[in-house]
Amino acid sequence: MTSTLEHRDLAPTRPATRATSAPGVEVHQLGARIGARIDGVRLGGDLDAGTVAEVRAALLRHKVVFFRGQDHLDDDSHQAFAERMGPLTTAHPTVNTGSKRIFKVTADKGMAANAWHTDVTFVDRVPAISVLRAIHLPPYGGNTVWANTVAAYEALTPSLRALVEDLWAVHTNSYDYAQRDEESEEPDANYSRADFAAQLFETEHPVVRVHPETGERSLTLGHFVKHFTGLNSAESTAIFTLLQNRITKLENTLRWVWQPGDVAMWDNRATQHYAVADFGTQYREMRRITVAGDVPVSIGGERSRVLRGDAEAYSRLDELIS
Repeated sequence: MTSTLEHRDLAPTRPATRATSAPGVEVHQLGARIGARIDGVRLGGDLDAGTVAEVRAALLRHKVVFFRGQDHLDDDSHQAFAERMGPLTTAHPTVNTGSKRIFKVTADKGMAANAWHTDVTFVDRVPAISVLRAIHLPPYGGNTVWANTVAAYEALTPSLRALVEDLWAVHTNSYDYAQRDEESEEPDANYSRADFAAQLFETEHPVVRVHPETGERSLTLGHFVKHFTGLNSAESTAIFTLLQNRITKLENTLRWVWQPGDVAMWDNRATQHYAVADFGTQYREMRRITVAGDVPVSIGGERSRVLRGDAEAYSRLDELIS
């Protein structure tokens, strides 16, 4: 990337709202660093190639995109749309919520995925894209926040870049980020802490990865990080906190207030997200379908390394489109 984040903010290259080459499709930018709403698209497996290309381009630019009024979607059409983005993973590496492809996320105790994370970084083949559909929303709260990990990297000072560009971190599923609240042992009705860690995974990822489609550099962190390679626990905690605070700086984030019929799609290679647990004991249900991703590559060209666990059943690398 030759331009800096500051240059992009001061002199944006695209208007906040723009029509696309696909008739009727409009992309409305929601924040300077992250987020767009796409209007004029009825999601499903029958989208034409031009519309799919526009949606993907908007996703790569804005990192997370939103679609309103998609009440027509059911599980099959949700899956059919996600398949237009690429080969799918199974629902989850360890948890079975009743579907091969659809991961059901439910809560009725004020809990959600309420820690900053990038999905499934404990395996080597980190998912590329997630497509999340609102099924049942609480009467208040339950919003989701996304952060741009590319912008966070680009805003680092030269000294901090020198620190992180050769740094590696071990990610693990030995705890569930959705169950870190001491008040609730089983916040999700569909699975338990034991289910989540039924098969243990540990993977060593570069802290700075190169995006396989855009060539951008992003920070790969979040609450699956166990420690940094070669550092002790105190050092790891200090550096993790420093970098996470950079990622989740408010100017680097976007908060989405869910409405019935909403669909969110994010680039899992360039974002973290956080589901806010502020809805008391109300019921909340979301369904996620995941597009398979490749193995992260460092600036120096090294691929992530498996330390424990085999994720072949979750996502097959030979199915990815090159």
